[in-house]
Amino acid sequence: MKEDSIRISLSPGVVISPELHSQFIEHLGSCIYDGIWVGKDSDIPNIEGFRKDVLLALQKIAPPVVRWPGGCFADTYHWKDGVGENRPIIYNGNFGTYQTEDNSFGTDEFMRLCELIDAKPWLNINMLSGTVREAADWAEYCNREEPTALSDLRRKNGHDKPYQVRLWGIGNEVWAGGGNMTPEGYTDAYRRYASAMPQFVKMTPQGRESLPQTYILSGPDGNKPKERVRWTKDLFTALSRYRQPSIGAIDLHFYNWNITGSDDVDRFDEKDWYRVLNGALEIGDVIDEQYTLIQQGLSDFPESEVPWFPNPAPKCDLYIGEWGNWHGSAFAARPALWQQCSMRDALTSALTLDIFHQKADKVKLACCAQTVNVLNSLLLTDGDKTVLTPNYYIYQMYMVHRGGNVLTLENDSQPVADGLTGVMAFASRSGDVIHLNIVCPDYQEGHSVTVSFPEEVFCNGGETLCSEHPTDCNTFENPDKIHPTDNGSARLTENGWVITVPPASVSVFHFQLASHE
Repeated sequence: MKEDSIRISLSPGVVISPELHSQFIEHLGSCIYDGIWVGKDSDIPNIEGFRKDVLLALQKIAPPVVRWPGGCFADTYHWKDGVGENRPIIYNGNFGTYQTEDNSFGTDEFMRLCELIDAKPWLNINMLSGTVREAADWAEYCNREEPTALSDLRRKNGHDKPYQVRLWGIGNEVWAGGGNMTPEGYTDAYRRYASAMPQFVKMTPQGRESLPQTYILSGPDGNKPKERVRWTKDLFTALSRYRQPSIGAIDLHFYNWNITGSDDVDRFDEKDWYRVLNGALEIGDVIDEQYTLIQQGLSDFPESEVPWFPNPAPKCDLYIGEWGNWHGSAFAARPALWQQCSMRDALTSALTLDIFHQKADKVKLACCAQTVNVLNSLLLTDGDKTVLTPNYYIYQMYMVHRGGNVLTLENDSQPVADGLTGVMAFASRSGDVIHLNIVCPDYQEGHSVTVSFPEEVFCNGGETLCSEHPTDCNTFENPDKIHPTDNGSARLTENGWVITVPPASVSVFHFQLASHE
């Protein structure tokens, strides 16, 4: 058993945006059909057509935002095909899906899903094969309260009140399948789309009220170090010319690629373990780099020549619309991009979320790709069976950090591989409770960790996610092999609280300030 120590400061830092725990669903493979939606007439237990077991699982972790319909699928999706009664059958060839779809899951179904799991919707418009009017009409359909042809169509389809969609992605990965655009060409298109999006304004006795809407730029390919820098620089240079369209955020995509090695999701050795875990850490550097480029770009926006009509202070948040492990076997999988999830994926997810937490002043929203059956999924389905992957339990255990304040800590753990130490720690404070994450990347040996605080605290317990071997997964034959268990190891010593964590594990401990018991 190796020994480490952690010292935690209680001074509250930046607030952790709950939206960092958001999700992404797309019409790829069996993510939507069979994964989330089976239809009301299915023999599979469902609630209003949604798989009951998936719906209940998502309600428990309450993802703050869900992004839909893509992703690449958004670039060929026409929203009017997915509303009303007579919906056309289409062919979905995105990322090897290669199947027809009946459009039975469309805008109203997605909005109902968001209602049922209490999530805010993020809609990605079709900039590649759609039109400016089509995008504007979609916003009218979703958000217009006054009686118009499109709001009446929404009412006819069963939803009287506006959906009040605030997050609008203007294009998806426009540097590749979204159009192979240049930053300058995309900026020209973005200006037209963002300018055409309707506003939703009411005049009340208190004055003018409008629905805040965030228009989201298509950010760079986070996995290409040179291109991502050029893209963001050139994009903001183009945006800085003349008058600026409305900008709310920029959407960066980053995957932890594992496609060149000989290992697979549940078949790897110690070297492969550390290699993939280390790869997840790169996203921290990407966040720092892109945040700096965004601030530099905003600083070049011109001031108004007319002082009585000043330009609003430029602002652009950093979002990560897609992230997660992508293993090579997913390319050949059927259904498309179907991917198991082992303890290695759970640890990379935990490390990634802790990076988001730590950098909550720089990144405001992040969506795991994807929620069900695709890549870094939280749930897997097969017929009437559903499995919660180890990733699901990471989100469940980490819910305590939402809205909390980041705490600074000192960690003296020794390196076990490039960039990785025996234990990796993060702490947040919610009121008088401190939540401490201990990720143990050590492949073979557990750790005894002494945790000290500047004030007296009591330990309210903890839980640990681990398994007999790092390659273990939850399967349809053994769905409960991996799940959180109570960790009652905490004991108070003269040097602080001593806790023990097993190898290849993720733990969350909770400490109550004694002075506020």
